[in-house]
Amino acid sequence: MNPGARKIVPKPKALNCPNCGSAIELRAMGAAAAVVCSYCSVTLDATNPQLVILQRFQAQMTVQPLIPLGSRGKLFGAIWEIIGFQQRGIDVEGTNYFWREYVLFNPYKGFRYLSEYDNHWSFVTPLPSLPVPGQNANSRPTMTLDGVTYGHFQTARAYTWFVIGEFPWQVKVGEIVSTADYVAAPKMLSSETTENEVTWSRGEYIEGKDLWAAFQLPNAAPAAIGVYSIQPAPIDNRAGRPWKLFLLFAALLMTMMIFFSARARQETVLDQTYAYQPVVGEKSFVTKPFDLAGNSANLQVEVFGEGIDNDWIFISMALINESTGQAYDFGRQISYYSGTDGGEAWSENNLKDSAVLPSIPGGRYYLRIEPETEPPTPGVPAALPKPFKYNVKLVRDVPFYFRYFLGLFFLLLPLPFLGRRGPNFENLRWTESDYGVPPNAIVWKSNSSGDDDE
Repeated sequence: MNPGARKIVPKPKALNCPNCGSAIELRAMGAAAAVVCSYCSVTLDATNPQLVILQRFQAQMTVQPLIPLGSRGKLFGAIWEIIGFQQRGIDVEGTNYFWREYVLFNPYKGFRYLSEYDNHWSFVTPLPSLPVPGQNANSRPTMTLDGVTYGHFQTARAYTWFVIGEFPWQVKVGEIVSTADYVAAPKMLSSETTENEVTWSRGEYIEGKDLWAAFQLPNAAPAAIGVYSIQPAPIDNRAGRPWKLFLLFAALLMTMMIFFSARARQETVLDQTYAYQPVVGEKSFVTKPFDLAGNSANLQVEVFGEGIDNDWIFISMALINESTGQAYDFGRQISYYSGTDGGEAWSENNLKDSAVLPSIPGGRYYLRIEPETEPPTPGVPAALPKPFKYNVKLVRDVPFYFRYFLGLFFLLLPLPFLGRRGPNFENLRWTESDYGVPPNAIVWKSNSSGDDDE
């Protein structure tokens, strides 16, 4: 062959329909076995130069392809032209379910097909080799091909309701074949059985928007309805994905906690014990000034009480900036109660309390402290209460773990709901199968032997 010779690309051949005289273009001349006239809907023998009429079907064209015949688009690395279209269906308990199939042709790669059901699409390729039959744990039939096991989905009798265009077989309206589908989303193995042969094909799910882009179709692809047998589960619905995301973000959160905790200075700036004698003298006082070094950081306040018995003490405090006079007011309460009830001793101990003041700017500060407790009842003489002791400790820049555990809580919160979406999606996928439940569903079997009691 001359290396510079130009390759000849097959061109459509124009012929006339012997029934109505309309022009018919044979795009797959020499490869198609039948062609259906788009004007009068008769089926013609494309292998006969005279286009012998195989079947007359005078019904008007009531089914319109979503992708027009003659459209060309690039799928899986090749240019394909849509040359044929048919609507097929099955009858399930008196209800007809229809799907549509498109014949794709490429002069170098041959025929492929597009299948569409409820606006779900799959790209179908004939199989050169047969899959290997088997069974799963629930005794359902399976087929294995190229190391992938497909679970049986449905067996039915498919009817051809409408055809138009060119086909690589002698297609006829009313044709009936036995079908069996095996799924391993996003792919499907399908068999079609007639009296003469069994053919196998493999379908792969393809998004409608990708088809519309490939064939440069106007407007947007129609929205898919429901869950299709080989529709991939959305990413956030796939088994285990919510937990994987949780573990990822939890690890990031823990890493942040460790990092910022290691950087925390945890500097004690005040650690002093004070005595308080109720109803005696002035209650409020101020501490010696102390420095809060560095930029803004939190400040932990801890209060610990001693010698409190069946009483409480509330300590009002104000952290005051010596230079600006800005004050941060807060308070803590400590208490201790005990007694007997029904001969059993009880106690309530709250001798330690703490708080964290966020984002306190650096500077020189002092603390104003004003303790108070239950005032004496007017007119009722009482013994002078004994003094309380309490310790006030201020620690600058401490790790604040609560926010991290709060973050973990909010990460965990949606998991029970997200964890159900994956199984629910699989349940919906198998609703229209012959089984109604996924292949790995638990099947309860009776242990009864069937023997009558003596």
